[in-house]
Amino acid sequence: MKKILLTFGILSLVAMKGISQEAKPATPAAVAPASQADIKFEKTVHDYGTMKQGADGGCEFKFTNSGKEPLIITNCQGSCGCTVPSCPKEPILPGKSGVIKVHYDTKRVGPISKTVTVQSNALSGTQTIQIKGTIEAAPVEEQFPAGGNAPKTGSPVEKGNN
Repeated sequence: MKKILLTFGILSLVAMKGISQEAKPATPAAVAPASQADIKFEKTVHDYGTMKQGADGGCEFKFTNSGKEPLIITNCQGSCGCTVPSCPKEPILPGKSGVIKVHYDTKRVGPISKTVTVQSNALSGTQTIQIKGTIEAAPVEEQFPAGGNAPKTGSPVEKGNN
């Protein structure tokens, strides 16, 4: 019993010592300076309008580095698996432009409103671009002629006299 109480007492002292430690404020030299890169999109929304099911769901978002340092895009993430972005891997120099390509899978029918989150070292922080529109069902091809005019093949069915 003494061992249990002694162990509990030691653990309590260690826990209190850890809680009582004060966090040291960060010194100004330890804080990284803010990046001077910035991203400016020509448009932040692409409206597909009305498209047929299975149509090409690709679009592009053009942007410019309006800052004073190279712009580095660290991540592009679609809001779902049907929206796939492709972002430049190389830094975009000040005053230069780049393109983010977005492909939407048009197999699904109905209205769409999806986003792509763009993370970078830009002063403006994380940006969001959007795609929207409506996907209409593709026309269904008929396998047989309409109106029952299909040619009759095979032997006729005989009715029995039961």
